[in-house]
Amino acid sequence: MAVPAAEIIAAFERSKAIPVFYHDDAAVCIQVLQACYDAGIRVFEFTNRGENAKRNFTAMREHKILTMPDMYLGIGTIKVAEDVKAFARQGADFIVSPIIDAGVAESCREENIVWIPGCMTPSEIAIAEKYEAPLTKLFPGNVLGPGFVKAIKPLFPKMKFMPTGGVEPTKESIKSWLDAGVVCVGMGSNLLNKELIDKKDWAALKVQLTGLVKLIQEVA
Repeated sequence: MAVPAAEIIAAFERSKAIPVFYHDDAAVCIQVLQACYDAGIRVFEFTNRGENAKRNFTAMREHKILTMPDMYLGIGTIKVAEDVKAFARQGADFIVSPIIDAGVAESCREENIVWIPGCMTPSEIAIAEKYEAPLTKLFPGNVLGPGFVKAIKPLFPKMKFMPTGGVEPTKESIKSWLDAGVVCVGMGSNLLNKELIDKKDWAALKVQLTGLVKLIQEVA
C-alpha cells in the first residue's frame, strides 16, 4: 500500500537532510542505512546507479521493515518508466529523478508513488508543477546556489525544493539553503564519509551523522 504523499513530504521536512547513497555490496548498504537511522535520520535515498541496485534495494527494504519501520526508503536516479514500475513493486516509498520525463511522471501517477523530479530552470519547475510533483530536486545545487531559490520561490509559492549536489554538511552551508527557503537538502559523498565506509567503521559513521542531526536542530 502506497504511503500518502503528504506523509512522505512531511518526513522530508522533518529530516531536513536526506542521505543519497549507492554501493555494490548489499551488506554495506544495510549498515549505512542503519547508521543513518541510529543517528535519527528517517528518510534515505538509495540510487539506481549500479548493476546491483535492484538486488541491494530489496535487501535494504527487507531490513528496513524488520528493524526500522518508520524509515522512508526511496530510490533515486530514475530516468525511465520501466524502473518506476520495478522499484514501486519492490516497495520504494518515493521516486527521485535527475531529470523531467513525462513517462516517469505518468508511471509514478499510475503506481501512486511520490515523484521528485530534478530541475535546473524555471521552465522545468513549471513542468514539474504541471505533473503535480510536490517537491523538486534542484540539481546540481552547487551550480544553482541559494540565491537561485530566493529568486524563483515567488514564482512557485506552492512548490517545495530540495537542493542536491555540492551541499556541505556544515552549519554555514545548510543554514544558507534553509534560509533561502528549501525544505531539506540532499547529500551524498559530502555526508557519507567514503573512508569510514571503506573501513566499515559504522560506529564512527553514526557519530558523524549524529553530529549532522544536532547541527540541523541548531540551525532549523
